[in-house]
Amino acid sequence: MGRKITIDSATMINKGLEIIEAYYLFDMPPERIKVIVHPQSIIHGMVELKDGAWLAHLSFPDMRIPIQYALTYPERLSSPVRTFNPFEVSGLTFEKPDMDKFPGLKLAYEVLKEGRELPTIFNAANEEAVYLFLDEKVGFTDIPEIIHRVIELNPGFDHNSLEGLLEADRWAREKAKEVARKLNK
Repeated sequence: MGRKITIDSATMINKGLEIIEAYYLFDMPPERIKVIVHPQSIIHGMVELKDGAWLAHLSFPDMRIPIQYALTYPERLSSPVRTFNPFEVSGLTFEKPDMDKFPGLKLAYEVLKEGRELPTIFNAANEEAVYLFLDEKVGFTDIPEIIHRVIELNPGFDHNSLEGLLEADRWAREKAKEVARKLNK
């Protein structure tokens, strides 16, 4: 993982972005998309079926698996990564995410429910806030605060056009820098 995705993982904003992706990819209502904290990082996704059964994707964490699958879809090829062996795992645990501890995740659900251009603004503001953190211009806990403040400043954009979303993206990046400067005064 790169530096940015490592920060996104630590803030759980990466999970927020994934719920936004799941919403748009699968046309699933936000309240049906759940984040589950799984400390062992063995289960990478689960789906609950209508009959109450669950299907899960299990493997040792290695990004080469999804990358290989994306490049070879719909085929499944032998992989150079370590094969998952359930006998090597002593237990799998699951926890609900602490929304107070991870305000960026809570904010992702909120922008998804509001819709419009807010997911675009959320993403752009997060990217800028993370880069500002990596450049040591803001603190770690400033990241979700910057995103929140940028969203509150949203003047509204045409979310039904690519031009409007690109404008929202540009605006959010600039506002994130402005908000960060004000936080540091």
